[in-house]
Parts: sequence; C-alpha cells; structure tokens
Amino acid sequence: MPENKLGNINIADEVIAIIAGMSTVEIEGIYSMSGGFAGSLANMLGRKNLSRGVKVNIAEDKVQINLYIVIKYESSIPDIAWKIQDNVKSTVEGMTGLEVTEVNVHVQGVEFPDQAEEENLVETSAETDVSEEGKEE
Repeated sequence: MPENKLGNINIADEVIAIIAGMSTVEIEGIYSMSGGFAGSLANMLGRKNLSRGVKVNIAEDKVQINLYIVIKYESSIPDIAWKIQDNVKSTVEGMTGLEVTEVNVHVQGVEFPDQAEEENLVETSAETDVSEEGKEE
C-alpha cells in the first residue's frame, strides 16, 4: 500500500471493489453486476452490496480486478468492455494511488427487453394511431 513519511496507508479490498463497481455501472449498456448466488441472496434479504460482481486481488501495490456483468441486449460487448476497463483503471488508480495491472471483464449474461414493456409500447402506439385518425382537420 502507499507509504509516506508519516506511516502506511491501507485500503481495504472492499473499498477498491466498491470503487470498481461504481465506475463500471456508469458505462452505458450495463444492465447489472452479476453477484452469483451469494449476491442474489443478499439482494433478496434487502442488502445492497456495492461491490457485487467484483473480485479484487492486491499484491505489492498492484491490483487485479475481475468484473462480472450482465449487459443490455443489442449492446456491443467489446465496446462496453473497453470502456469499463478504461474507466475502472483510471478511477481506481486516481482514487487509491495503486497501480491497476488488469481489469478482466466477464460477461455473465444478456438482459433482453421485458415482454410486458414491449406489449405496453405496442398498446401505447396503437392508442396514439387511433386518436390521431379521429382528429378532423
């Protein structure tokens, strides 16, 4: 960890994971972070886990980060992954002073548009078409 003449600065892995998770969800096209069974259980119990879907390994002031994500349907996986890697690396390094050597992105799933939302959009557009036809000019 960073050291100065006054002493050591220790940053918990959980703090780095939270920073990485927050900077990941800022990227357009991310549906959620994938926390596996433990993360799903925590969500059902009402706990919000800001480091969900993030694994951090620190060795000699070098950080390796693994991110587990679910993307939105029709998003470009390579573009999203590159943006995540850039954003996470710069944010973690800027906030902690540690060197980020790896940001590995693991796409765990794709979130498709909800059937109910699609049906709602179809109904709304049908109502709009009918009301426009009824107008007299």
